[in-house]
Amino acid sequence: MNNKLKAIQSINHYHGTEVSDPFSWLEDSSSEETKRWLEEQTERTKEYFSTLSDQQPIKDRLTKLWNYSRFSPPQKHGDYYYFTMNEGLKNQDILYRTKDLKTETFETVIDPNSFSKKGTIALTKLAFNADGSLLAYATSLNGSDSEEIRILDLHTGKEFYEVIKWCKFTCITWDETGKGFYYNRFPDPKTVNVEDQNNYNKLYWHQVGTEQSEDPLIFERPDVKELAFDSFLTEDRRYLIIKGWNGSGVKNRLYYKDLHNDSPIIKLLDDEDATYTFLSNKGTLFYIYTNENAPMGKVIAIDINEPSRNNWQEVIPEKRDVLQVARIINNQLVLCYLHHAYHQLELFDLDGSYIKNIPLPGMGSVIINDSINEVFGNVNSAELFISYTSFTEPNTVYHYDFTLEKLTKVFSQKSKNNVASPFETNQVFYTSKDGTKIPMFITANKHLNKETTHPVILTAYGGFSRCNSPFHSPFYQKWLEDGGMVVLANIRGGGEFGEEWHKAGMRENKQNVFNDFIAAAEWLIENKYTESSKLSMLGMSNGGLLVSACMVQRPELFGSVICQVPLTDMLKYHTFTVGRFWISEYGSAEENPEMFQSLLAYSPYHNVKTGVSYPPILITTADTDDRVVPAHAMKFAAALQASDSKNPVILRMEKDAGHGVGKPVKKQIDEFTDIYTFLSHLHLRN
Repeated sequence: MNNKLKAIQSINHYHGTEVSDPFSWLEDSSSEETKRWLEEQTERTKEYFSTLSDQQPIKDRLTKLWNYSRFSPPQKHGDYYYFTMNEGLKNQDILYRTKDLKTETFETVIDPNSFSKKGTIALTKLAFNADGSLLAYATSLNGSDSEEIRILDLHTGKEFYEVIKWCKFTCITWDETGKGFYYNRFPDPKTVNVEDQNNYNKLYWHQVGTEQSEDPLIFERPDVKELAFDSFLTEDRRYLIIKGWNGSGVKNRLYYKDLHNDSPIIKLLDDEDATYTFLSNKGTLFYIYTNENAPMGKVIAIDINEPSRNNWQEVIPEKRDVLQVARIINNQLVLCYLHHAYHQLELFDLDGSYIKNIPLPGMGSVIINDSINEVFGNVNSAELFISYTSFTEPNTVYHYDFTLEKLTKVFSQKSKNNVASPFETNQVFYTSKDGTKIPMFITANKHLNKETTHPVILTAYGGFSRCNSPFHSPFYQKWLEDGGMVVLANIRGGGEFGEEWHKAGMRENKQNVFNDFIAAAEWLIENKYTESSKLSMLGMSNGGLLVSACMVQRPELFGSVICQVPLTDMLKYHTFTVGRFWISEYGSAEENPEMFQSLLAYSPYHNVKTGVSYPPILITTADTDDRVVPAHAMKFAAALQASDSKNPVILRMEKDAGHGVGKPVKKQIDEFTDIYTFLSHLHLRN
């Protein structure tokens, strides 16, 4: 295959500048050339791992570490508490219910493992009607972002015949009658051009027991085709709340409709100038979380009869810590703050008066996952459920009783391999290139020899205002058991210190993200925790962009790289599937010459140089990833292999898998067995 000839023929033009794109032919997954190349890569990968020591002991230990019960927080609907659980090694979590949380006998409601032999169909959304008699749920196949909605009668266990299609990042909101629900979807792909298949999102209403083709349109904004919509129903069942969002941007719009009359949908907040999250209402008084003129977040109240900004009430003012999540439960504000990148829970009255803190078990995280409601409770309920985790504690469900003012574990989450107590997490602060102080979590065995360096996995994310707080991983636990250290750097681009922290690592400021990560590596080496030959960096998705960019910028600093489902072509990313959703985060090469130059300067694929000794790298992707398409990983691997770097460049292509959501447990164990084998060969056996 003549790759150099391709390089001559493939040239892209940006603002008068020619940019070579030597492996653009790999973007066509259906071509015979691409298929042959992938077959060669598969053989190359198999051959590489066959030369390493036996993987079976690694897989056996990872399997054992994965084999513990994992629950989601219960949701109360009708007479039942509903929750998902995986007893250990099931490919997908199962939806159960019980009337008594103290029992250990649960009734199965939906078992997605029965949907496919390979366990590749996952539950992605759950929505119960008001009396708990009906459940609408969404599923995705092979990790795709595309979803289908089905409806289950919870009394009879029978499904209705209709299947709602063309959904992606969908919401499901039952109306006040409990006989239908609102949902958003994209156009039927056959009705629009390819470039608009992820535009023109619309909100519909579906009546149970009818064809989707009969669903009336509720709301659309064809004048702003990039907008998509979520919907919510207030707990008094009076108002339909509509959130308009544009890609992955943090700014959004809020609309509402009074369901007690025929009034039109009202544009309450339509400037798209900040984040606005509806919390609850007391009559016409709407409680809303926002970062409008408050980068760390605050809670306001807007009377929809007097909605002008000069009438807004500030309920919870901005504080020094980031307000990441706000809920109204038991008619109190439950606020989850990030203090130096780990969580703290506080309670306030609806007038803003402080009540108390709810002490959490340690330096860890309240898991935030709105799809399955990881922070759950009702406005008038006296109980709150959360999931909590840390580097040394697996996901654990806790129940807070507002009457007893007590936080207790809900389930007896029996682990067949209890997380070993010798591990501890400490937090340090280091200085980045421009003088910014960055927090970093270091987890290791308490008894490690402080007089010598150790193998380290350094990881981060640094984008989309995502907060990277401590979390448990069976993969990391094995690394710790074998004498390694796990380090999480809370670099800019995330939301750990509010919207200004995010802005400092997005668009034209993206290089700050890489500088922060490189500074973390340098600090670990300077302070004798590790050395370059023992330092591996690991990142996924936007984190894959992070580690690949740092690798091409500072190849001598790292001993290996784990690059999972990465973005690497930053000049063309927005032209693939949902890539245009991320323009608010990265900018676009077509936007202006300055943004083009900014993207070109760090785009990993475009900055691979011939003759450089890059560290060994394992790049993972999946054939049905429709979020970050495999072409990113493939083109980057091809460029590195053509660069004459003497170290291994291994591409691992997963079949029937997507970007990560809903990946079967078996596939997760297999993937991390390969990753661990790769790392242990380089760092644990020298």
